[in-house]
Amino acid sequence: MKTILQGLLNEPCVVEISGKKLVNGKIIDIGTDTLVLFNGNDYVYIPIVHIQNIRAVEDSSNEISYPLNSTDLTSILSLEETDWSLRKVLTEAKGIFVEIYVTANQPLHGYITSIMNNYFVFHSPIYKTMYITLNHLKWLIPYSQDQRPYGLDMHNFPVQPTNPKLARTFEVQIEKFLDDVVVLNIGEKNYHIGRIIEISGPIVKIQSARSKPLFINMHHIKTLHQV
Repeated sequence: MKTILQGLLNEPCVVEISGKKLVNGKIIDIGTDTLVLFNGNDYVYIPIVHIQNIRAVEDSSNEISYPLNSTDLTSILSLEETDWSLRKVLTEAKGIFVEIYVTANQPLHGYITSIMNNYFVFHSPIYKTMYITLNHLKWLIPYSQDQRPYGLDMHNFPVQPTNPKLARTFEVQIEKFLDDVVVLNIGEKNYHIGRIIEISGPIVKIQSARSKPLFINMHHIKTLHQV
């Protein structure tokens, strides 16, 4: 896979990802399951599983210059290995401010606090502690070194937010919220807010405010946070 994309390195491209999102820029590195693209301002880390297609384009603009204060995680990783992965990028990004995109046409801003088998824990100044499945992460953009989400002071960002004991997998972690009111997928649909009343296999039974219980396939739960 990496070999077939090598010809696109340092070429201006348009990358279409899941959700009909288009990302423009130059592909500057390719890992085992992720590529990194520079869009003129930021380094964008895109899991290949979410790439619908890539096409090279004519570059009529001036040559892109790479600012010294942008955070290129792969430059750190490449010192140790040539085949870096999404998990290694997430590990390197732990504790620094990032933008991530998962669902609902709404990027999230904050920082990663823990990385488990198939999900990670994310602290957002808006949503607080969030549990996000790795399979649904569509991009990650490290902030420049002098940026903070919403221009907030550092005291708004606890060094280590208090998390309950974490399960190894998202499937087990969600069981900890049985009988709790939660928000799924950032409340993308009105029925994504409710109380978890039963879990059986991949099916989650949720009671919304005034409607009948709804049965949701756990594999389509992208984010979870408590209200």
